[in-house]
Amino acid sequence: MTHPIAIPYFSGHGHTARLAQAIAEGAAPARLIDIETMTQADWDALDAAPAIIFGSPTYMGSVAARYVHFLEEASDARWTAQSWQNKLAGGFTIGTYPSGDKLSTLLRLSIFAAQMGMLWVGATEIGAPVNPDRPGIDRDGSMLGLMARSDPDKSRLISDGDAETARLFGTRLRRAADRWGR
Repeated sequence: MTHPIAIPYFSGHGHTARLAQAIAEGAAPARLIDIETMTQADWDALDAAPAIIFGSPTYMGSVAARYVHFLEEASDARWTAQSWQNKLAGGFTIGTYPSGDKLSTLLRLSIFAAQMGMLWVGATEIGAPVNPDRPGIDRDGSMLGLMARSDPDKSRLISDGDAETARLFGTRLRRAADRWGR
């Protein structure tokens, strides 16, 4: 039986939610969890999932404060018991600028996962300019996790290339969960 991958995310302006949706398409079956409206069923889904893909926008060079609160809530009952030990983890973020210090957000999420005893799965997609046949794929060249940029066209939120990179990242996590997830 394939268990849904959990994707808890915070989205201040809709960009992170759009990335989460694209990741969920690749990771299907997946459960999107908006941390602003969490229920006990969402916490149960996190506990049962073979993998959790953490998502937060990068605000002022780090994880959004609301997401830090979620991480602290998650650790309260689960860290000492190591109840997420050996569960797979991955992370994603979005910011305005190509760098935008998004790496610090992915580092924070991966350190959280390590403290919880989780096993981190990074990104593997290689796009242009290294692979010219893949324009728009992994524009920021991130291997630790998924990085994206907010699209200047605010009606789109994210570029088509970032959406496709997100779907591919979700597929990678689904394959890892099917192979190694508990």
